Amino acid sequence: MSNPSLLNWETASSNPPAIPYLSMFTGADGLSSIAPCVLGGFAPGHVGAGPSLWSRPFPGEVERVQFNLLPVGWVGDWHESPVAQWVVPLSGRWFVEMQDGACVEMGPGDIHWGQDLGTIETEWGRGHRSGTLGDQPCVLLAIRFKAPIGEGRCPF
Repeated sequence: MSNPSLLNWETASSNPPAIPYLSMFTGADGLSSIAPCVLGGFAPGHVGAGPSLWSRPFPGEVERVQFNLLPVGWVGDWHESPVAQWVVPLSGRWFVEMQDGACVEMGPGDIHWGQDLGTIETEWGRGHRSGTLGDQPCVLLAIRFKAPIGEGRCPF
């Protein structure tokens, strides 16, 4: 998923934006999968006394906010998401490979919802594997939630 131009928000003030994201989930077959989705539900809002902007509150209670730095050549073993979480690459690139064979690459500007919980055991493991791409470390911002939020392919 590349970082597409979302909208010209200044000229589309009456049309709420929609932000593309990737959703990692557990399919009906018990295998992890990933799908392109769109986050809607934005409404006009403000930050302090500033001009109007688009805002989208998010449900759930945040467990923690974490920064991860994956070194060049890092590849993680198969695992499920530790909890429901947003993962946003800040620099560098990385990949995520799913049990159903799908593999995606992400970099700055991409947004990923990780909730591949309760996957079945396969010959290679559960959940997904991930790793860095290229000759730079990958810095990720993870916003982890205390409990699962939404269900299925595109939960929001």
